[in-house]
Amino acid sequence: MPNLESNTAGIVSPNPFWLASAPPANSGEQVMRAFDHGWGGAVWKTLGQPIQNVSSRFGGLHYKGTKAIGFNNIELITDRPLETNFKEIYEVKKRYPKHAVVVSLMVETEEEWKDIIKRSIDAGADGLELNFGCPHGMCERGMGSAVGQEPTVNEKITSWVAQYSTVPVLVKLTPNVGDIVPHGLAAQRGGAHGVSLINTIKSIIGVDIERMVLEPRVGQRSSNGGYCGAAVKPIGLHMVAALGRDPRFRLPISGIGGVTNWRDAVEYILLGASSVQVCTEVMLRGYRIVEDMIEGLTQYMRDQGVEGLEELVGRALPSYVDWGDLDLNYETVAKIDPAKCIGCYDCVVACQDGAHQCIFPAEAGQPRVPRVDESECVGCNLCQIVCPVPDCITMVEVDNGYAPATWNEHVRAGAKLRPKKGAH
Repeated sequence: MPNLESNTAGIVSPNPFWLASAPPANSGEQVMRAFDHGWGGAVWKTLGQPIQNVSSRFGGLHYKGTKAIGFNNIELITDRPLETNFKEIYEVKKRYPKHAVVVSLMVETEEEWKDIIKRSIDAGADGLELNFGCPHGMCERGMGSAVGQEPTVNEKITSWVAQYSTVPVLVKLTPNVGDIVPHGLAAQRGGAHGVSLINTIKSIIGVDIERMVLEPRVGQRSSNGGYCGAAVKPIGLHMVAALGRDPRFRLPISGIGGVTNWRDAVEYILLGASSVQVCTEVMLRGYRIVEDMIEGLTQYMRDQGVEGLEELVGRALPSYVDWGDLDLNYETVAKIDPAKCIGCYDCVVACQDGAHQCIFPAEAGQPRVPRVDESECVGCNLCQIVCPVPDCITMVEVDNGYAPATWNEHVRAGAKLRPKKGAH
């Protein structure tokens, strides 16, 4: 039986699946129900000075009949009394001593940090997560992403927390930056034991075009919020991998952003995360989703012959290289399986209007199976992406007789490379 135990910066949990700091981790009753379903850890909804939230506060991006592929919120940190939160943290940790309880924090002054750190640890926190990512409401007050976007401020506040904390400290990074690496390195310099990312992306989810008011609507006004959900996974994966592959960065990572199932979690783990945090999918589907995540990850580890989770962490990072190190002479072409093709011609339309005009309708009198002009095919994958039938279109490697060659090799050696078909 594979061992799913996770260790992120010294924060140990029975499995790598944690609730992210958000409404699903807002109270002790919720966290205990989540642990009963199998979640390995929870990051408590951010604690700080008292605030008041607004109504409404959530918005969803719906696409072609699929609800909430993206999600937006303008909610702030907890609006429940600190004393109540600390009491419940204590009760949860007492009842579930082997589960990870991480407390998310966001305050302003050094004295406030010192006080809330002590109270969190006294309540039983296994670790602290510094919320340097909230992109609305709190950042206007000089917290959240206002800290996460400034490496010097990030480093300074992290150093305060590292000085006063006796448990591991994770810094939650904002994606609202051009390059995540300087911000991860700032947290490292400040003494953080690990990082978590990504927090939500500054966004406007939509506009009520009848009222001409932004969504979610608060009377006749609204504001930008934080974007999350399945649609943000590619951004989260990129930023986790950017830190995971940088030789200067040496901290453990808790991956966040668009995790909806075990496969998403494995992708984050293969790019360097030792735990993954989930929020939106729990809000949409409930705590029980973790049961399938545990089962799927367990079977995947069996199939891979892996005994411990640490064997998977970062395994895909060597495949992530700069564009200039890709083989310009690697070539694939599209192959259509006539037995599976339903003749919808989605690939024809996509190729003709959006790609390289190499797929054509069947000739008159022939079965309704598109024809691929392999001499013009550049292997762009668009036809495979739009095809509604699984495995009907495959991208097959072509032996074109050319040795591997990269742009960076060309620059270093000054050698001429064969131009690819369709290149611009």
